[in-house]
Amino acid sequence: MVISKLIGDKRRWRAYKERKHQLPEGYRTAVDALERYLMFFGPGDGDGSATMFEDLADLFEQSARDGTPVRDIVGDDPVEFAEEFLRTYPEGSWISRERSRLTKAIDRATE
Repeated sequence: MVISKLIGDKRRWRAYKERKHQLPEGYRTAVDALERYLMFFGPGDGDGSATMFEDLADLFEQSARDGTPVRDIVGDDPVEFAEEFLRTYPEGSWISRERSRLTKAIDRATE
């Protein structure tokens, strides 16, 4: 897979990475962990992914400025937070496409 298909425009990706790098250590560590999770389960298209990561950076930058603790951002269940965050970006998700493909295949099989 071409990296631009996954992350979109390289300039946007580099800008996001620089923004992440500027975060205080705890926030950066949280974003690193969320980034890894979102790479697996997030939108499979470059533009959707770029927007999602930019929005993640926005959230953590604002929280860092406001002094909001990381745990107050993600709550007690980081997976639940990540899943809720992902619900905002359903289009292009390879998981959504595979779920749809499975449903259609079973529908065809049972006609």
